[in-house]
Amino acid sequence: MTTTQSAHWHKPHEGEQRLPVALVVLLVIALQFSLPNTLSLSIQTFVCAIEAVLLLVLIAMSPRRIGSHHVPTRNLSLVLTGIMTISNTSSAFKLINALVSGKITDANMLLLSGGSIWMANIVIFSLWFWELDRGGPGARAEARKSVPDFLFPQMASPEYGQKDWHPKYFDYFYVSVTNASAFSPTDTAPLSRWAKLLMLVQSLTSLITVGLVIARAVNILK
Repeated sequence: MTTTQSAHWHKPHEGEQRLPVALVVLLVIALQFSLPNTLSLSIQTFVCAIEAVLLLVLIAMSPRRIGSHHVPTRNLSLVLTGIMTISNTSSAFKLINALVSGKITDANMLLLSGGSIWMANIVIFSLWFWELDRGGPGARAEARKSVPDFLFPQMASPEYGQKDWHPKYFDYFYVSVTNASAFSPTDTAPLSRWAKLLMLVQSLTSLITVGLVIARAVNILK
């Protein structure tokens, strides 16, 4: 492998498109808004409105491409991800409490709500991975930080990737999907402690949520 300073993934590049990230944020907002009142915050409509406004501001600040490290945009993006995290975590706790106490008796509602929270969990963690790895998308575009937080296969084996390859949002989304499904890292290794901690929290959350939802749904269907 080439040295870190000359690695192909560490060179400055044109940045990433805003559209894919904006679409998955809209997906999270829609999933959170559609949850039943018993599994969402009492001010869920207001929270979703705030999330939508923050997204519109982010799009206005960088409508097409994220090609540089802009502190106000990055901070606003972190705030948006944090609000979505708090909202979804609250719903996950309410779901777990309802499952343990046996309050949910509708299997269809249980599977739909559980799947919605699980899907939102995947997207939110993918956004955290994308936002924090090597200082965020803008910092990666400027090649500010040479030490990666995630080791993708194309980094360890550059002969299997394109010469201008660098991680984009979809790569982090894939990491999140596999971590939530397999409950452990697959082909991409977390290197920094924060990356390991986030993946650990996601795996445990996914394991508990999926396990309880499936167990309760089976009992209801019986």
